[in-house]
Amino acid sequence: MELRITEIFLSLQGETRTVGLPTVFVRLTGCPLRCGYCDTAYAFKGGKKMQLEQIVSELKKYQVRHVTITGGEPLAQKNCLPLMSRLCDEGYEVSIETSGALDVSEIDSRVTKVVDLKTPGSKECAKNLYENIQHLNKKDQVKFVICHREDYDWSVAMMKQYDLANKCEVLFSPSYQELSGTTLADWIVHDQLPVRFQIQLHKILWQDQPGK
Repeated sequence: MELRITEIFLSLQGETRTVGLPTVFVRLTGCPLRCGYCDTAYAFKGGKKMQLEQIVSELKKYQVRHVTITGGEPLAQKNCLPLMSRLCDEGYEVSIETSGALDVSEIDSRVTKVVDLKTPGSKECAKNLYENIQHLNKKDQVKFVICHREDYDWSVAMMKQYDLANKCEVLFSPSYQELSGTTLADWIVHDQLPVRFQIQLHKILWQDQPGK
């Protein structure tokens, strides 16, 4: 069983509920989306084929318990599912960062799903698979990357329409270098939204360096 891998690296988690924790990232190659703010276009193609056992062996070189499966779009590779289950079996705390454009229903229940609902500003809003929302639970997270006020208003409307705050944790993040974090924070505070505001920690620490 093999997967095409762009990189495996240790860093600090830059987003989500485990922000700041040492985490090993497994970045799978390939993505069917082309978001306007994408910062991992280098993962669209290339990479190298690795057997599942090779990936597990590589992860065991690091003495950390958190592993994030990311991309690209990791669910574009069907062997992503058995990889995550195997890592859970090995005792890792596993999360997956997915665009929300592909079915999440078959993801191992032990995995934390971080689903990025694409805002209009991403230019890929039409690819959102809203059926995924019914497969979310309290430990999962929905992320909105917000480019401008229209994105913010759309995200608030989606929260209300799907009652997201009662299904899972909701994350609002300003699009890097498109929207001021202060501006987004002010909107959230003004509206008293039940969301977690987040800034990409890795962007502050290492800008856009791959493998960080």
